Amino acid sequence: MNASLTYSEEELYQNRNRIRIAVSLFYFCQGLAFASWASRIPIIKERLNLTEGQLGTILLMLPVGQLVTMALSGKLVTTYGSARVLRIVAIIYALILCLIGFAQNAWELGAILFFFGVIGNMCNIAVNTQGVAAEKIFKKSIMSSFHGAWSIAGFTGALIGLLTMNIAVDTIPHFIIIFVLIVINTTINYRYLIPGVATEAKKTSFFSKPESSLVQLGIIGFFSMATEGAMFDWSGVYFKEIVHAPEQFIIVGYASFMVMMALGRFIGDAVISRLGRKRTLQISGILMFVGMMTSVIFPLFYISTLAFMMVGIGVACNVPTVYSVAGQNKKVTPGVALAMVSSISFLGFLMGPPLIGYIAELTSLRYSYGVFAFFGVLMFIMVSKLKVFREG
Repeated sequence: MNASLTYSEEELYQNRNRIRIAVSLFYFCQGLAFASWASRIPIIKERLNLTEGQLGTILLMLPVGQLVTMALSGKLVTTYGSARVLRIVAIIYALILCLIGFAQNAWELGAILFFFGVIGNMCNIAVNTQGVAAEKIFKKSIMSSFHGAWSIAGFTGALIGLLTMNIAVDTIPHFIIIFVLIVINTTINYRYLIPGVATEAKKTSFFSKPESSLVQLGIIGFFSMATEGAMFDWSGVYFKEIVHAPEQFIIVGYASFMVMMALGRFIGDAVISRLGRKRTLQISGILMFVGMMTSVIFPLFYISTLAFMMVGIGVACNVPTVYSVAGQNKKVTPGVALAMVSSISFLGFLMGPPLIGYIAELTSLRYSYGVFAFFGVLMFIMVSKLKVFREG
């Protein structure tokens, strides 16, 4: 395929499997870049002599960068097409990752993370717009598998980070390696992205009265991604301080959650096809609640491990499903719809961990997990009432 051409539906269908691979690899690379940064946070904190409070403040620059470019991201994707935007911002995202390694003080790190958030949001909107377009070619749910690629990238990024630190590779060469990998992927696979720009004639202003269903979808995504963020950042601490797991098994909580979330995303499309989006999300909300509450009531090693696995399955399909539904909105272009929904959702991922910490400081970590368990209940209620899930 040549990206400079516009393809008929028949030609796109004939190349659908290669398109799916290409889109999956762009999801993977975005997750790899984010996970690589996350794996080096403790090292960067130590090198810059940052306190916990300073680091927390600096980390907020990521969601700030995301928030201020919600409108711009949707506009760019709508105007120029997700394929053209993605092949540019994917490389810029990796380049900014490299710049993080060169930060010499808190101010520089904060400024770089702001732009990391800006470009990350553009990547997020563009790649999910590609995911929605790919679903239309396949005429079935495949969005969950794309997010499964992002989850696998989380594992891969953490493993690469662990390997590079164990063999004494500094942060800068580590990030340069990731940059090279992303450039190679973009060079090989950009031509297989789905070409074209948004076809809707109606121009939509991001700052006009928001489509209520999109806001509600974003809130559903927020509940799920806040739970994800809490599990990513606090599961190890929970197993250490609440479950009292042996030192060598503290990682089991995080690993059990991540494995089941990745597995759930790869089987999620088949589940959605069988049960429908509404029922799948309702069951997911119940699993989130039961899993987190079980770990609160019975903070024992084996029970908590099973509970965290349940939470992993519970969050697996939520965000892919919400994005898929948002991209099919008839009143708003896919780029703007995804910008709105994903920005609200991703705020949960970024704000969930600090919220857990604040609640834990006021009460206890165990109690904070109990509070977050009710996000599953709230999600269940919203899904049950939202009209876009009528297919049941």
